[in-house]
Amino acid sequence: MSASSDNGGQRPAKPSAERRLTRLFYKTVTVADGSPTSAVGVPPTPNPSPQGGGGHLVLLDGKPVRTPAKALLALPTRVLAEAVAREWSAQHEHIDPATMPLTRLANSAIDGVRGREAEVRADIAKYAGSDLLCYRASEPEGLVRRQAEMWDPVLGWARDTLGARFAMAQGIMPVAQPEAAISAIAVALEGFDAFGLAALHVMTTLTGSALLTMAHARGRLTAEQAWTAAHVDEDWQIGKWGEDAQAAARRQRRWSEMQAAGRMLALLR
Repeated sequence: MSASSDNGGQRPAKPSAERRLTRLFYKTVTVADGSPTSAVGVPPTPNPSPQGGGGHLVLLDGKPVRTPAKALLALPTRVLAEAVAREWSAQHEHIDPATMPLTRLANSAIDGVRGREAEVRADIAKYAGSDLLCYRASEPEGLVRRQAEMWDPVLGWARDTLGARFAMAQGIMPVAQPEAAISAIAVALEGFDAFGLAALHVMTTLTGSALLTMAHARGRLTAEQAWTAAHVDEDWQIGKWGEDAQAAARRQRRWSEMQAAGRMLALLR
């Protein structure tokens, strides 16, 4: 059985009679740094490459883990590789991808983003064209005030730091954003590699805001602050009408994904 048989790059469904988790098939988990003597049977891989070689390898019983697309699971920093290795070490009788968020993100970066970086950057920047922070409620007053408190500082930061000046709208009617603002977000994304972009794309889709994502990536907001800002409207409704258990569970799952993306960004630095 290959080390990639966990299917870790795909979002797992709940185990069922038709789909069973892979039984644990390894005893040891180590990290190879790419040097010739770092692990038996692993060739030297000093530099990361678009083809998936290089970087730091996670080894199961001395054999490198591979992604669902059979590329080497090579991580760009040692600390990220060690964090991924800890996910593999924490598995018990079966390998459960749901408990391996960094592994899944790394698989996505290698199999889905690497070689398509420009496309992913463009997709993130596209969110800025209809960014959550630019659509404001006209009432009630409390919600209007809360949106301003949480969102205006981020818009000011984007203007002053990124040179991105966005237009505001009330309600859900679309507003065309200046091309210069979208371009500024695209430029800000240029410094991120496939792994960083994979994490940023997850954050953007979860929050509906490229601006909140960039504010976190640049250290303006913590992941928790960005998450709270993304849920101003939802939290207002919960305060008035309460929250059902199913919605709460879904939000918790999504928050876990947000945390994993934020952690990957931190481990890449």
